[in-house]
Formats: sequence, structure tokens, C-alpha cells
Amino acid sequence: MPLSTQLPTSGEPYVLVVSLDNARHLSSLLRAVHFQDHATCFATANGLRVTVEDAKCIQANAFIQAEIFQEFTVQEESVTFRINLSVLLDCLTIFGASSLPGTSTALRMCYRGYGYPLMLFLEEGGVVTVCKINTQEPDELLDFDFCSTKVVNKIILQSEGLREAFAELDMTSEVLQITMSPDKPYFRLSTFGNAGSAHLDYPKDSDLMEAFHCNQTQTNRYKISLLKPSTKALALSCKVSIRTDAQGFLSLQYMIRNEDGQICFVEYYCCPDEDITEAEL
Repeated sequence: MPLSTQLPTSGEPYVLVVSLDNARHLSSLLRAVHFQDHATCFATANGLRVTVEDAKCIQANAFIQAEIFQEFTVQEESVTFRINLSVLLDCLTIFGASSLPGTSTALRMCYRGYGYPLMLFLEEGGVVTVCKINTQEPDELLDFDFCSTKVVNKIILQSEGLREAFAELDMTSEVLQITMSPDKPYFRLSTFGNAGSAHLDYPKDSDLMEAFHCNQTQTNRYKISLLKPSTKALALSCKVSIRTDAQGFLSLQYMIRNEDGQICFVEYYCCPDEDITEAEL
């Protein structure tokens, strides 16, 4: 590949060097978490995590495993920096968001460490473009502490089921109410919009339901304005895992299969909007 002969080798003093034969594998995942301008990038030997937050109420993480990359070298235990995600996406799609059939944009990304810019080398059709993006001091991120031992309820749905729900529910509602229960209605989505209340129920034996592990009845409300960005990931995904903990914090983990059949994940965490009393149900 022409790109590899024109770029610095991983033997030079870079703390992070990654390469991809198809930059779209990265740009499509980053678009799924692009609801704020800035993101924090965190690289370890396992791969790359890109985190975006808003108002300390919602956090999105795109995980790209090291195996997805043709080259993935991290010289330190972990490498962290903050970057303008909008600029990064513009650079990744500098040859156009969708290439001609049979062509792809090759990417090599290098980072020297704290205070240095992120270097992008993109090649398509023998043309190489070099981009330098300034990096920033990473912010302290929210820790939702969503370990498996704290999960109260969990279901796995085929994504088409949730896509249909978002299409049918009344999005004039300020909140989406989620009920998960070992008994009926099992899994219910509710909205309270201009046209009144609407409910959508999924039986636990539905063809769309791949796993159902509910230990107690929970009803929580989440601001729809916070959940809307996650529909970008939903549109790309084939399955979604929906989990809640005892405090009602919500995890939406989307399994996304790229053009080469490789699996990546995008996860959204969201704080509950308010406590629901029995009188309101």
C-alpha cells in the first residue's frame, strides 16, 4: 500500500500508531457518538475507546478493538487525550463520506504524546493527505460504575424492535418511561406527549427478544432529549443490550457489525430523570 511507504514507521517515538485499510470503519462508529464537539480518546493494548459526555447526565462510548486495526501499537500502558471530534470526522471523510465502489480510504494515525497533535495520514487512489489536529488536556469523565454485579435487569433485543419503537412512540413527550419486570408487562416503553399516553409492550417470549433477565420490577423515566443521540448507534446496530442498576441508571449497549463483518460496540449511559412513585403508575 502506498500509504505505508510514505509514513513514519512505528519505530519512531510515537506512543500510539494505528492503521486501517478502510477509514469508514472508524468514522461510522465515531458518528454514532457525535452529539458534542469534543471527545476523550483512551487507548490501551485492548483497543481504542472514544467517550463523549453531555451535562454530566449522559455518556457515550465507542469501542474499537485492537483486532479491527491492521496495525495497533501502544507504547505506554494507556494513552489519553481530548480532541475535537467534529474536526476528526471532517478529516476522516476528507475524500468524501462514501467512496466509489471498490475503493476505500486508508488511514494511519500517529500520536507522540502529551502536548502533541494527532497526525492523520489518509490515502485514496494514490493521493495522500496529511492532517494535524491539536489535542487537549483530557477532562475527568463520569464513572457510572456499571459492573455486571450491580445490574438488576437486563434484556437483549434485536435492534429492529427498538427502531420500530422509536418510530412509533410520541416524541413530543419529554420523557421515555421504561418498565422492566419479571412479570407482565415484562418490558414496556411509555411516552406522555401532546396526544396523550402511549405504551409499547414486548413479551419476554417475543421473537425480537434474545435474552430476558429481570430480577425485580423497575420503572424509570429518562429525558428523550438525552436518549435521542443514541438513535445514531441504534441505526447501525444489529442487537442492543438494555440494562438498569438499582439506582435506575440505564445502559444501552449496541452491537455493530462493520462492512467486513467485524463486531464493535457503542454504549450509552443515561441518568434517570426522576423517581416514579406508585401513585403515578
